[in-house]
Amino acid sequence: MDGIAALLDRGGYAFVQASPMRALLAGAGTLADWDRFAASWDALELDTHMADGGRYRRRRHANFAASAGCDAIERRPHRPHFQAVHYNPLNGGVERWFAPIEPSVAAGASLTTILRFCRRLFDGLSPATAWHIELHQFRIEARAGEAGQPTPEGMHRDGVDWVLVLLIGRRNIRSGVTTIHDLERRQLGSFTLTEPLDAAFVHDTRVYHGVTPVEPIDPAEPAHRDVLVVTFRAERTAG
Repeated sequence: MDGIAALLDRGGYAFVQASPMRALLAGAGTLADWDRFAASWDALELDTHMADGGRYRRRRHANFAASAGCDAIERRPHRPHFQAVHYNPLNGGVERWFAPIEPSVAAGASLTTILRFCRRLFDGLSPATAWHIELHQFRIEARAGEAGQPTPEGMHRDGVDWVLVLLIGRRNIRSGVTTIHDLERRQLGSFTLTEPLDAAFVHDTRVYHGVTPVEPIDPAEPAHRDVLVVTFRAERTAG
């Protein structure tokens, strides 16, 4: 965890490959239900809010909260996802309702472990009175003649403090390169999430991030990229 913190402090992002990421998560809990957790991506619903008219993205969404001095991370009532146009020029400025993450998934061992690990890491980097946490299950589908767009809004920030993008799986796709840019849009690095549990951590106030389109390797077969995105936004009390 200290290594990730150092990378985030130095450059605003960190790429962690699956093997060390698995070991880090083991220190926060268990991934005993991982197969069932990953299979839940097959039950995502179509994102109908795409201003580009695309039908290549499926997702579910949930809100959680964590308070200072309390280890518990509690699920909040379901509510819409909102981003200002400044952060999302394609789909921002409107409340977007998505299907909720299923209760059995949200309360399962894998997601609990991931949230606990993120809480420990981000608490150490920027202690907050409380955290507002959002989770997004994304499936980006690619078809013959129709690339999937992991970040259709382009290079962007999310309007939060910290972001984790965790690869759940890839099937029959090529590309999907993550690029990181500073606030002057100068590229700082690039990498590709290829194995389940490959992870990207982003200090959202300091860098932009984006992912190149994905295309099917075999156009006759289903093709998709599944990720879990976790965002932490500090809720600080004045004074």
